[in-house]
Amino acid sequence: MKYGVVFPQTEFGNDPSAIKDYAQTAEELGYDYLLVYDHVLGAHPDREPKLTGPYTHEDPFHEPMVFFGFLAGITQRIELVTGILILPQRQTVLVAKQTAEVDVLSGGRLRLGIGIGWNPVEFEALGEDFSVRGRRCDEQIEVLQKLWTEPLVTYRGGQHVIDNAGIKPMPIQRPIPLWFGGVADPVLKRMARYGDGWMPAGRPPDDRMKARLEQIHGYLEEAGRDRSQFGLDPWISIGGLDQDEWRRRVVAWRDLGATHVAVDTMRAGFTSPQAHIDAIRTFRNVLD
Repeated sequence: MKYGVVFPQTEFGNDPSAIKDYAQTAEELGYDYLLVYDHVLGAHPDREPKLTGPYTHEDPFHEPMVFFGFLAGITQRIELVTGILILPQRQTVLVAKQTAEVDVLSGGRLRLGIGIGWNPVEFEALGEDFSVRGRRCDEQIEVLQKLWTEPLVTYRGGQHVIDNAGIKPMPIQRPIPLWFGGVADPVLKRMARYGDGWMPAGRPPDDRMKARLEQIHGYLEEAGRDRSQFGLDPWISIGGLDQDEWRRRVVAWRDLGATHVAVDTMRAGFTSPQAHIDAIRTFRNVLD
């Protein structure tokens, strides 16, 4: 099982030196990957209609591809992971270009986790239709796979037209690994058709997660895919948990077939970048 860190971007601050220290410390501690969230806009909580998501305009989010460009230059080994990029609110060809560039600059260290999002404010501001984001995602995946693997693409779909064109440089990984967040049934079916793995986020390893995994395994079988080639990457949010519970959850996820597990130090009461760095050090010591 591979171990990662969830970059605590809503609490960490914006000091490039501190970010560098965090990423390099994670790499030195032997973590295998660094995961970041994605939001372009946060909305005021009192706007109408009200939103039910966990983040507002007060929560800072680094733009993942720009952030990974920075991390690619200051790290050597650690994998760079989105968990997740909200794909349907973004221009597909631009995502293909940006991800290929990160993959090249990092030496093939990008893993792209995607989801369809919950915040209609972002979609509206970015010029996309929130109501069709699932259908749009299906076509986007097809376009991404073609642009990542074919030097010239001709494609005509419901939302994309490409006429004998391609991206260059192409990514080192062809295709870039594509993972999925979310728990709704249409999402599980989509990841079974197209995905390399599932990111159930910070949910606990309980019977509900076991049932979701059984659903995914069934959909993988229907799609004619080998379940042993499909990954599972949850993360453990340590806020409110003691170290014995950290260990128990790691073991429980391993028993459920997790191929990866990451530590999330947000919402645990840490008030400085150094406190988050110390926490990932402690978690690594507990794993050992």
